[in-house]
Amino acid sequence: MSDITTTLKTKGIRPTAMRSLVYQELAKQDTAVALTDIELAFTKADRTTLYRTVKTFEENGIVHQIDDGTGISKYALCEPGCNCEIENDLHLHFHCSNCDKTVCLTEHKIPQISLPDGYVAEDVNLVVKGICSDCSGS
Repeated sequence: MSDITTTLKTKGIRPTAMRSLVYQELAKQDTAVALTDIELAFTKADRTTLYRTVKTFEENGIVHQIDDGTGISKYALCEPGCNCEIENDLHLHFHCSNCDKTVCLTEHKIPQISLPDGYVAEDVNLVVKGICSDCSGS
């Protein structure tokens, strides 16, 4: 059994050929990608199938969605052991205003935030915007 098949089964996802291919495509990326980027990689695939695959991955903790302020949702694979829990797994994202790429900074965790009584956090998203190391020449 391949690593991808094992990962999908562990998360309760039936490992179809398309799901395995989409997972493989996401694993090749070093930046978060929009659904349109995934569609471009699979020009012969049905858009609805790709959308449902990404949503299934998101609902089962394979990918997380990133709102980087561009108005286009981006997706990136979760790191191993991630359960997308607000208390444990949230990290910074960086959006380059020059090349428009968004990257996960998984080594930089978002600190826990104490909310007033009665408030319940459902999602936390922290995006730092600026110039990435590729664009800045550093």
